[in-house]
Amino acid sequence: MDPEIFRLLTTFVPIIGIIVAVSVGGWVLTTWLRIKHGYPLETSWGTPLHPTNSRENGERIKLLTHENAQLRAEIGSMKDRLENLERIVTDQPSRLAREIESLAIDKGGNA
Repeated sequence: MDPEIFRLLTTFVPIIGIIVAVSVGGWVLTTWLRIKHGYPLETSWGTPLHPTNSRENGERIKLLTHENAQLRAEIGSMKDRLENLERIVTDQPSRLAREIESLAIDKGGNA
C-alpha cells in the first residue's frame, strides 16, 4: 500500500468515526427528549407516532363506553317516542278523538 494513502486513511478514519458517533449520539438525545416531553416521534416516512399511556387509554375507553351506553339509552327512549307519534299520526281521527274524550270523561268523573 502506498504510504501516502495509508497516512490519509489514518488521518481521516478517526475523524469520520467521531462524526458518526456524534451524529448517532445527537439522534439518540433528541429522541429521548421528544419522548420525555411528549412530542410525537416520526416513522421513517415522516408520519407522527404519538407516545401512548396505557392507563390514560384505559380511562378514555371507560369514559367512551359509559358515554356510548348513555347515548344508546337516549336513542332507545327517542325510538319509543317516535313510535307513539307515528301511532298518533297514522291512527284514524275518530279513534283518536274517542281516546281523548275517554280521557276527559275519566278525568272529569274522578274529580
